[in-house]
Amino acid sequence: MQNFSSSPHELVASFWRHRELIRALTQREIIGRYRGSTLGIVWSFIHPMFMLAVYTFVFSVVFQARWGGGSDSRAEFALVLFAGLIIFNLFAECINRAPSLIVSNANYVKRVVFPLEILPWISLGSALFHGLISILVWIIFYFILFGVPQASILLLPLVILPPILLTIGVSWFFSALGVYLRDVSQVTTILTTVLMFMSPIFYPVSALPENIQPLLILNPLAPALEQFRGILIWGEVPSLRVWLLYSAATAAVAWFGFAWFQKVRGGFSDVL
Repeated sequence: MQNFSSSPHELVASFWRHRELIRALTQREIIGRYRGSTLGIVWSFIHPMFMLAVYTFVFSVVFQARWGGGSDSRAEFALVLFAGLIIFNLFAECINRAPSLIVSNANYVKRVVFPLEILPWISLGSALFHGLISILVWIIFYFILFGVPQASILLLPLVILPPILLTIGVSWFFSALGVYLRDVSQVTTILTTVLMFMSPIFYPVSALPENIQPLLILNPLAPALEQFRGILIWGEVPSLRVWLLYSAATAAVAWFGFAWFQKVRGGFSDVL
């Protein structure tokens, strides 16, 4: 069985070495999703705009919901909720697809010398594209309702880096595991559903009892959600200490997922 390097250096080197292939396949993935439709890639704008309109109506008109500690603006809750869902959807889309990434590309395993480790990057690239479209839609609606966004929005690349590392690491893990255990796809669906309601997306952390709030540290998405909303809506600069710790933890997750993928990939062809 061939041995594949699982060092952190190889993780970065593999991405850089195959960056053009990742870009081309990601582009093909995005275009392929809308191939044959009349509006094509315009749907990537229509979908988040429609969902934001639905959130605004349901939460600010039907439920008269307000975010704890926020203003009485009817649309604020919808923008806060949508901001949280951008991060969650990025994670959930990749994780739910991960178990079938290798299985659905068995020809790459058996017949072609192909860098299989880039498949999660392609899935992540597609999810990032739609996430950036959602952020653009969010900014447009914020500008219409409240004016110029907070200057802290410039920190967006830094804040979104840790959830990207977390997502790619978990994607590597589940994509490899899904080859040997086909039930993993059912597990990830349940996992992401539970995680959605156990994350501070629909409610602020302050809404939880004080003795439960520290348990949110066990939720890997909680820091990303809080920091993302903070820079977009309230102009908060993330704590450097928290960001560094979170980045280090998610980088470790990324390396662990990559190491696991590299360790077991030699057996893919035997199973498929």
